[in-house]
Amino acid sequence: MKTIPKEIFQTFQQQKTTIGGHRPQLVDIVRMLQLVTSIQPTFMCLDALDECDRVQRAKLLDSLKQILEKSPRTRIFATGRPHILAEIEKRLVGHVTSVSGSPNRVDITRFLRVKLGEDDILDAMDDGLEADILEKIPKNMSEMCVGPPMPRIPLHVIR
Repeated sequence: MKTIPKEIFQTFQQQKTTIGGHRPQLVDIVRMLQLVTSIQPTFMCLDALDECDRVQRAKLLDSLKQILEKSPRTRIFATGRPHILAEIEKRLVGHVTSVSGSPNRVDITRFLRVKLGEDDILDAMDDGLEADILEKIPKNMSEMCVGPPMPRIPLHVIR
């Protein structure tokens, strides 16, 4: 999309004229997203949906349902812990496919190497500490994420 739809532009212009220049309300944002997603296929990504406050998550899921009803070509990928799957399925009935996944030892080690490489305080750690981090954290994390009783982390595909 090369231009901003006039309805979206007008909404922002109207908000500028209100006292204090308020930002658009949720109903306005939903309407704008419905407009944009109805024009072209759209992909949205939401990470850590389980960390969203329960009340706000309910409002978000209800808003996503409104968008999906007007824009069937929209796809939403959301990550979150398994305990919210029932809530997602209830609020977005007929729109959810769930896929489970969890990090493995190689993924965790790769992530740690990147983060350790970004450390700009060179004297903060010696080779022994780095070796301990690269050995113990991936072992403990992969056991925690893969073995019982920790559930796998689901990816929710909302269509």
